[in-house]
Amino acid sequence: MSDTIQKIHIALPANSYDILIGRNLFAAAMAELLPFIENRQIILISDEQVGPLYLEKIETVLTPHARSIHRALVPAGEASKSFACFEKLVNKILALNIDRRALIIAIGGGVVGDLAGYVAASLLRGIDFIQVPTSLLAQVDSSVGGKTGINTPAGKNLVGAFYQPKMVLADIEMLSSLPLRELKAGYAEIVKYGLLGDADFFDWLEVNGAELLAGNPDKLAEAVRICCQAKADIVARDEKEEGQRALLNLGHTFAHALEAEAGYDGRLLHGEAVACGLRLAFGFSRHLGLCSGQDEQRVAGHLHGLGLPAALGDLPVIADMTSAQIIAHMRKDKKARDGKLTFILVEKIGKAFVEHQIDEQSLHDYLESCR
Repeated sequence: MSDTIQKIHIALPANSYDILIGRNLFAAAMAELLPFIENRQIILISDEQVGPLYLEKIETVLTPHARSIHRALVPAGEASKSFACFEKLVNKILALNIDRRALIIAIGGGVVGDLAGYVAASLLRGIDFIQVPTSLLAQVDSSVGGKTGINTPAGKNLVGAFYQPKMVLADIEMLSSLPLRELKAGYAEIVKYGLLGDADFFDWLEVNGAELLAGNPDKLAEAVRICCQAKADIVARDEKEEGQRALLNLGHTFAHALEAEAGYDGRLLHGEAVACGLRLAFGFSRHLGLCSGQDEQRVAGHLHGLGLPAALGDLPVIADMTSAQIIAHMRKDKKARDGKLTFILVEKIGKAFVEHQIDEQSLHDYLESCR
């Protein structure tokens, strides 16, 4: 992989910014970073697994330019997206006597990015933040687009804000430290982009997916670029999910229900739930007569072939979960409207659409058939 920095611009009416994709970005992209860090208080938010890997190196690069640098670490895992962790972070940062020029840099996966972004949106009614996603899932999806938030017992991401970062630094080198399970979890979000609107990209994944998961930096960089560009295009047209942006939730109505039932305790990763949710979205669409069983089996075969869950039976953590429990979680989904469930359904690979009027009996019948 070359050292060239690729740049993707997200054009928004008031909060445009760039995604930079490359290697060793804190040093290589200093000219881009300098306006955001010069003589400012900087708070580096990370988790207890990722922080020891990167914070010292990042501090070395930033120290000559910043007024001060502070660290704030949270426990690794989905459980940190909570009111309790949010409160601790806010109080710790306020104790630093920050002003509105303070800058938060989120260094971690989707949990750290979502949590740190919501902290940034809330402190002093909004301070700047930069996303440095260190997981594949965060680089291709959660760090881009300005969705921030925390989980509650009622469901996932039900408290939060649309709050755009000032920049996203997707450093491909950071992915080399990920365990295979985390890479696979991120890969599920990559597959999503092919399935919702780019059949040619799904074709590419069928050829290159195994090499990507083996850590090939060029394949990883290409997938990150394609996914970020796809999301940038959608977010530019629909920043606050009033229409087309909902397509990015393909598979997620199922996934969030599975995660809620599993309890966000690490036994089921978000990407694993999404992988299963993608297949279920195709299966439900087939059940409704909208897409072919051939496409459903192609999706299932690709996911299973790379070691990802693609059926409820692949998730022992929710083995006792009933169809009624799944649907009860879905009723709390943010996309629900006027008491009706909203789903992202498909006509075929590469063509998804939003459906706001889902019949619960049809959904119940489909879920029962999955058992």
